Amino acid sequence: MAVTVLSGTSGALYYKPAGTSVELAASAFPASGSSIQVGAYLGFKVNDPVTLAYPAGSTVTNAIAAGARFVLTYSATTGIMTLSATAGGSALTATALPSGFGGLFATIAYTDFAAVGQVQTWSFDIERAEIDVTSIGQAAGQYAPFRTYIPGFADGSGSASVFITSDDTALSNRLVEDVLQRQQVGAAFKLYTDKQSTEALSRSIAMEAVLLSASFTVNPDDAQMVEITFRPTGVPTFDFSTTV
Repeated sequence: MAVTVLSGTSGALYYKPAGTSVELAASAFPASGSSIQVGAYLGFKVNDPVTLAYPAGSTVTNAIAAGARFVLTYSATTGIMTLSATAGGSALTATALPSGFGGLFATIAYTDFAAVGQVQTWSFDIERAEIDVTSIGQAAGQYAPFRTYIPGFADGSGSASVFITSDDTALSNRLVEDVLQRQQVGAAFKLYTDKQSTEALSRSIAMEAVLLSASFTVNPDDAQMVEITFRPTGVPTFDFSTTV
């Protein structure tokens, strides 16, 4: 059977910005008006697509309704956010608090991965620690005995070569800035090894991550390049199968 070897030319890097996922108690929402207290010094930006979700069983009559939303305003110093139903639209308002949370939490989080169009390359490495479980007292023979190992903890590291652009809103510029974002909850990567027109036919590695460093390269003859490094904060999800 003939097998097509993938070249990597369809690879792509998608990203969710750092500091764009929060859990909120009912008291964070307005009983009157539009101001939501999400917390200071997060990474939300105006026009970020976010999803507001309440726990099952919550009562949201006359409260700000759950669903796909956009950040209308966010103050990093006060931690106050307002949401709109469309990018740049009117602020969503409430005349009552949501209720029925119990011990659960509402969430506001960046809706989905977005393409970082100004990326030249990305790389991702995974390794396992080795644990020596060789036992003493092995029977003597002609050859030296070999040690015995079992696999230990896994670790990963990644990098991306990102172009700095003149567009202040470019996700590549934001990726660079996020290295210094103090609260990085919400940062996540989706690394496509083969990006197709439909998600079911694409192959990818997805992970929540922490951003670790940014190394700048600037000279008069080349585009301005920044090398970003990151690590997964949990087990990556590998999707190398394709289904229609």
